[in-house]
Amino acid sequence: MPDWSYHGIFKPVLSKLPPVWSREFIHRGMNVIASLPFGLGGHIINFLGREESSPLLENKHMNISFQNPVGLSGKIDPNLSGTRAFSNLGFGFLEIGPVTWEPTGNGEAPVVEKDTQIIHFPKKSIGFQATFEKLKQVPSKLPIFVRLHGSQEELERMAKGLEHLAAGFIVETPDVIDSGFTTKPVLLSIENVKSLPLSQLSPFSGLVVEGSGGFEKLKKDIQLMRAYGVKKTIISSGGIEEPAQALELAEVGADLLMVEEGYVFTGPGLTKRIKEAFLDKKEISPPPQQGWFSYWLFGLFIFLGGVLALLFSITSIILPYDEHFLGMKKEEIWMFNERIMLFMAHDRMTLAGTMISGGIVYMQLARHGVRNGLKWAKQAIDIAAIVGFLGIFAFIGYGYFDWLHLLFWLILLPFYLHGYRKTRRISGTPSSPNRLNDKSWKVGIVGQLAFVLLGFSFVMGGVIISGIGISSVFVETDIQYICMPPEMLERFNQNLIPVLAHDRAGFGSALLSVGLLVLTMALWGYQQGNRWIWWTFLIGGLPAFIAGIYIHFAIGYTTFIHLLPAYFALGLYVTGLFLSYRFLHKNK
Repeated sequence: MPDWSYHGIFKPVLSKLPPVWSREFIHRGMNVIASLPFGLGGHIINFLGREESSPLLENKHMNISFQNPVGLSGKIDPNLSGTRAFSNLGFGFLEIGPVTWEPTGNGEAPVVEKDTQIIHFPKKSIGFQATFEKLKQVPSKLPIFVRLHGSQEELERMAKGLEHLAAGFIVETPDVIDSGFTTKPVLLSIENVKSLPLSQLSPFSGLVVEGSGGFEKLKKDIQLMRAYGVKKTIISSGGIEEPAQALELAEVGADLLMVEEGYVFTGPGLTKRIKEAFLDKKEISPPPQQGWFSYWLFGLFIFLGGVLALLFSITSIILPYDEHFLGMKKEEIWMFNERIMLFMAHDRMTLAGTMISGGIVYMQLARHGVRNGLKWAKQAIDIAAIVGFLGIFAFIGYGYFDWLHLLFWLILLPFYLHGYRKTRRISGTPSSPNRLNDKSWKVGIVGQLAFVLLGFSFVMGGVIISGIGISSVFVETDIQYICMPPEMLERFNQNLIPVLAHDRAGFGSALLSVGLLVLTMALWGYQQGNRWIWWTFLIGGLPAFIAGIYIHFAIGYTTFIHLLPAYFALGLYVTGLFLSYRFLHKNK
């Protein structure tokens, strides 16, 4: 669940419910999505939150490989109702527990006191047997550490039962293990570093330093452990509410970090932001990615094609091959009903504006995204381009196949395929200078939500318009504007409706493709300091909005209900630009 949905949609609603209800609703809902067959759930989660980790963040501790150093505390999910989902949310590892032999606790949710920055997690365990059954259903994507609580005998029985499912165990007292406890790493949980003799640490592979006393105490405890000469793996637990704190803990000696109350206060996007901050600190400057220029040329040709289409829409409107298919000259249509020609100009100009906008976005993604090795930018181009190529089939149901459209795609195809082939191994993930939960970040989340809704609106609009183009062709306001029913148009020229259907379906396909570009850019490329993203939204959006709204007023097709979706999209566009400006233009 990304921050734009958590803060912008779910949190305001779920905060009105009892904490245990809201927690279980979110966790169970995510688990249902993650459990969809054929890996579909993982793809949906990745599409919405883009949670992959950079190979540069991989590390190894206690002979265990971690994709990244950020984990999730078991206190967040005591019922294990969201464990399957959490394995898809970009964490490097997970903690489960505390696990007791018999179920304990009454199911209360954490009590949050935000003003004092204190969160109380009541101890609860679903018991060993239930834990065992749930862990069997979790894919082994990440290392899982199981926190055990109980007597010596109970701990040994639980460790042996869970040994094949766990990467390691966490215990809370130093005198409960012996050499035969388990073959897996065992870590000791520490609340008060000063009260623990160093001699008691020797049986353990690592330490979990608890942050229940707040961030500053946690930081000092880790510093103290390193000052004592402790070389073992140290995992911090809690205390992190913003990326800057994660970086500070790593600097003083924490090898791995578990988020806890920050996951509640700051939101699930904290994990991703921490990873982006770690990557930003490395200051990696990769060489230009091969193939980016082919993608850029692909966008350039779409841009030029849109410019040509715009020129035709304001001059001749229809082309000679249109006249050949219709079997009549455009002057005859003008004489019969001038609004037919104006309606065609309306569809063709909106298509032209959409193509120009799409070309600009393609070029920007290639230049600033693919060139810098960002995998998300390549995938955004691929998704939109493939949908665009398939769109050529959307308008042949009525019997009018646009050979110029086909020729245009055949010119574009080699450039796209060359770019696709050269960038197959691209693997870069975004970095970000974002460190704080400041005002620009909080306002920027709302701006991101506006852009996400804008992209989703374009996608839905493209689907609906394409559907209309291959079915009824007209909506009620179209017929009112033309002042003729479809039957009269067909009697005038039986090939006229197929041409209009071609225009309508072609525009819908282009809008769908551009909508996917806007949506993926809003979901995946929204990091602090990405000025090019803001400028791409601004410059890329202008041609589509100007052409789409201007032509309606130019031809007198100003029915409010017909233009309402355009006004709504324009409102989202302006809101997104205004609210995201500071965040996307802010450096460290």
